[in-house]
Amino acid sequence: MRVSRRRQTTTLEITGDAMPAGTPRLWRSRLKNGLQTMLIMGGLALVLAVPGYLLAGGVGLLVSLGAVVAGALASSWVPARIILADAGAGLLERHQAPTLYRLLDTLYRRAGLGRSPQLFYTPSPDLNAFAVGTRHNGGIAVTEGLLSVLTLRELAGVLAHEVSHLRHGDTQVMSMAAAMTRLTLFLTTVLQISLLLMLPMILAGEFRLPWGLLLVVAFAPSLSTLLQLALSRNREYTADLDAVALTGDTEGLASALAVLEHHHGRWLATLFGRHPPTGIDWLRTHPPTRERIRRLKAAMAPGQAPLHAPHGDHAEVPPVIIERPSPVGRRYWIRRR
Repeated sequence: MRVSRRRQTTTLEITGDAMPAGTPRLWRSRLKNGLQTMLIMGGLALVLAVPGYLLAGGVGLLVSLGAVVAGALASSWVPARIILADAGAGLLERHQAPTLYRLLDTLYRRAGLGRSPQLFYTPSPDLNAFAVGTRHNGGIAVTEGLLSVLTLRELAGVLAHEVSHLRHGDTQVMSMAAAMTRLTLFLTTVLQISLLLMLPMILAGEFRLPWGLLLVVAFAPSLSTLLQLALSRNREYTADLDAVALTGDTEGLASALAVLEHHHGRWLATLFGRHPPTGIDWLRTHPPTRERIRRLKAAMAPGQAPLHAPHGDHAEVPPVIIERPSPVGRRYWIRRR
């Protein structure tokens, strides 16, 4: 989907290099989300430790946790490039989107990210933005649909949200959680096969059936998946709060979330009607939009000039992209340094 726009020129001077302090309520929300993250990660580690211990005792426990750490470290190189390649992304240069890069420059400074920002463009009509890589080598990808629908003010909130993911290493945290879930599934599968091999001994009465082990095998993968989803929702809440602290504008991100919900929520309405079952929220990677907006307005933005203020009326229209980059092949992203 391509939407043509009238060329506009604006001069932007943004001040405020330091990360804003935020309000006491904002800091309390951050602390609460941080404690929840620690508890969820601890729960994932515990769920993983049980099948590892049952298979090989203490050695199995150490090997399982070591495999998770190694997998998370290895994922910092490969997945970002694979994601960009699969999305058909191209690097959006500064001269192609100067206004967006000025926004990102200020967001990076306020977030304490020392490197220059990288912005990637994907020609998809979907409304989406995502962070890839780490705070040291990562970037942010935006789709054509997002650039065409959101105003500059709304887009500033979305970009701040993704910058927060980079700042807090959320891509690495979620990679580690995903590795824990996959390894838990693998270990419980090994346990199931072991129980099947011991079935003749169990039937002959030579081996007592471990009912506790069966319960672990049955529920560990599902519990690990639910914890991973809960962790994702928790990191989204934290990124929302940090985005408001970075932009000084609650309404911009809240408006963007409402627009995204309007577009993304259609498939739920198609499946379940106007009132989806409440239990489905447990199976989502992102929290309910109404709850996200409620928390944003409850936390309140710090008392500083909003990031979009220097734009004036131009903040209420989609940003100008002077030139779209051409998509590059998969080989380019795999080999790129």
